[in-house]
Amino acid sequence: MSRPGPKIPPLSLTDAQRAVLEGWVRRRSTAQALALRSRIVLECADGHSILEVSRRLGVAADTVRTWRRRFLERGPDGLADEPRPGVPRTITDADVERVIVKTLEEKPANATHWSTRSMAAATGMSQSAVSRIWRAFALAPHRAETFKLSTDPFFVDKVRDVVGLYLDPPERALVLCVDEKSQIQALDRSQPVLPMMPGVPERRSHDYVRAGTTTLFAALEVATGKVIGSLHRRHRAVEFKKFLAKLDREVPAGFEVHLILDNYATHKTPAVRKWLLAHPRFHLHFTPTGSSWLNLVERWFAELTQKKLKRGVHRSVQALERDIRTWLADWNDHPRPFAWTKTADDILDKVATYCQRISDSRH
Repeated sequence: MSRPGPKIPPLSLTDAQRAVLEGWVRRRSTAQALALRSRIVLECADGHSILEVSRRLGVAADTVRTWRRRFLERGPDGLADEPRPGVPRTITDADVERVIVKTLEEKPANATHWSTRSMAAATGMSQSAVSRIWRAFALAPHRAETFKLSTDPFFVDKVRDVVGLYLDPPERALVLCVDEKSQIQALDRSQPVLPMMPGVPERRSHDYVRAGTTTLFAALEVATGKVIGSLHRRHRAVEFKKFLAKLDREVPAGFEVHLILDNYATHKTPAVRKWLLAHPRFHLHFTPTGSSWLNLVERWFAELTQKKLKRGVHRSVQALERDIRTWLADWNDHPRPFAWTKTADDILDKVATYCQRISDSRH
């Protein structure tokens, strides 16, 4: 018969202690380790057992015991890291917090973002100290990313429709991602390109000569990765209708055809709608407005741009179109499908998180 373990002392919080711990949890500038320790103590104070807190927070039971004991012994101060051997610190926790809070909550008077030099001048610390603090807390004021939230009133329905086709396509049907890459420029450098040599990268002049443009209509087959493409000098409903006719010829007659495409005006003209009525096996699924990332053919366009167009040199539109056709044929000899992994719920949850962050940032 197993003997019961030692009885652990109860943990209770004063109002002041609870306010301090909850403040550490909510504050964005709090170190993640300190925020986790605060959550552990708050969970224990709410009457949860050590094993239950361990399961709820995803940490080891010994970790819960350690910080519970440290809090009982020294209160909130016990949640800080123990001093380590070596040269005494010259930068205190208060200094670190001051830099982090200033980075997250303020801007310099004469710039849009902080640099190590401006932050050092504002805090009286060295540039290297500021740099170390930023690296430790993954702060990069010089970097900025872009995003865009769709304003489509049917955003949720369209996301579920398109993602449903990716993850659970209908039987006896082909799902094709369709779009146009318009205004592809035939560019010739103003001076000859200097080839790569050992220790020297390829060099090219920064300016170029334009020789004209073309438009690539493409349909990516989701299941196999094969692409049906068509090049046209113009980008109108007339050309899109010709491309639909090409799809009708190349897709076997026994298959339904589901097209995922954006809301561009040429996709919805009366002529196109009339053509669709005469070809009932074609079904159109529109992505939400401002959500081109939902169309897998955009990923294929990125491959084409990076591997053929970005550093290509073409003295005429004919040469450009010849290169695109060659690259397309080579792709279809060895097609590689792009696997869609996110469910509609995953996408909608992430969008909801962004909306919450935007809402919070206005206060």
